[in-house]
Amino acid sequence: MIVTFTANPSHDRTVHLGGPLERGAVIRADSVTSQAGGKGVNISRASVAAGVPTLAVIPAAKDDPFVHELLAAGIDCRPVHHDGTLRVNLTITEPDGTTTKLNSPGPELTPGVRLELGDALCRRAATADWVVLAGSLPPGTPPEWYAELVVALRDTGARIAVDTSDAPLRALVDHLPAAAPHLMKPNGEELASFTGGQADVLESDPVAAVAAARTLVDAGVATVLATLGPHGAVLVTADGAWCATPPETTVVSTVGAGDSSLFGYLLGELQAREPDQRLALAVAYGSAAAGLPGTTIPQPHQVRPELVSVRSLDIISGE
Repeated sequence: MIVTFTANPSHDRTVHLGGPLERGAVIRADSVTSQAGGKGVNISRASVAAGVPTLAVIPAAKDDPFVHELLAAGIDCRPVHHDGTLRVNLTITEPDGTTTKLNSPGPELTPGVRLELGDALCRRAATADWVVLAGSLPPGTPPEWYAELVVALRDTGARIAVDTSDAPLRALVDHLPAAAPHLMKPNGEELASFTGGQADVLESDPVAAVAAARTLVDAGVATVLATLGPHGAVLVTADGAWCATPPETTVVSTVGAGDSSLFGYLLGELQAREPDQRLALAVAYGSAAAGLPGTTIPQPHQVRPELVSVRSLDIISGE
């Protein structure tokens, strides 16, 4: 069972353009799609497609159309009542795969709603293999909330994965090792934000990415899966490091690719695969998602881990 938590869910609307985006111009879209989304929701959607039991915890009214859409898609969810109107995120995709995102801030969560969400997560975590805390935090939420949730979830017996950025990521790193999750999934830009490196260097150089990810492992995080865009990903644990190169992919939309990668890793872990195989499955899921429109989550038959090249990197901490 994978329990996901999306603190700031969104209606994801994707505008598909037939040509390049031009500022100030009047542009006719080829199509517009809309889907209930958010990083945790995307992972639950991938779980349903792969036949893995999942439950999505979200702040929303029980009769919100967002909740009805999730249930109609076969996603079991536990909404915690929230009076705010869920945000709308707009994605603009161009024919060459260039993706522009306009993300709304979302409604504020009251302290009472945050407390209820934490209680709901801890209750559901008791029967979960993994709890995934994913995405941004709503406006006004203390940035250390994810760190506090990790500490609260530790006694449930579930393993904890975190995928976030900006101030919540910084706060989580600042609270290591006390708030160390079992798995973190930063991208190159997020790695650079707390290591002082350059994002483009980390994305193009797996050795540099491993060295940056190693700082998290040294601080108590059991596993770091760092996604590096078109360059694949690296996996770092106390026992070793691996890098993976993705297959040739015609990029249609990168939205949801990182979420798919995280699910691919969790799926490999649930299937008791070796670390290099988990990494291959993660990269295969991310590549498959990048080749699909909008926030489409790949089906298992669209994922080709056998096309991913994985090699071990013997890098010792401190060298």
